[in-house]
Amino acid sequence: MNTVDRVRAVIADALYVDLEQVEPSANLMADLGAESIDFLDIMFRLEKEFNIKLPRGEIEQKARGQLSDAEFAVDGRLTDAGLANLRSMLPEVKDTAFRPGLHLREIPTLFTVQTFVRMVDERLVAGDGVLPTGGTERPASL
Repeated sequence: MNTVDRVRAVIADALYVDLEQVEPSANLMADLGAESIDFLDIMFRLEKEFNIKLPRGEIEQKARGQLSDAEFAVDGRLTDAGLANLRSMLPEVKDTAFRPGLHLREIPTLFTVQTFVRMVDERLVAGDGVLPTGGTERPASL
């Protein structure tokens, strides 16, 4: 089973939804009914499934990049520069989701199944995990 299928299976199990619903483009909250607490469970399950470590808050940290706090967000809302950085970190998310005034706490509402596939792939390519299939399978792309 490839990375996408394994991530889909983990998410379906964690959210108690049919595997057919867990398409790569599905938004975890809007389409699959995930709540914020579910993200921790999904990340824990993915870490166990792939024998990797998924750093908490990694997407926000990477999106912040070299921007200062004030350049990234003002009063908890992403600036244009912060929004542009976040968009580059989440290429799988539709552009219409990146609306001006997006609040920091709303970042998880953007996550799709593909977001988690990409996070797992990045950790596997970085060598932060081993594949239980014997290590010969590599992620298709980032």
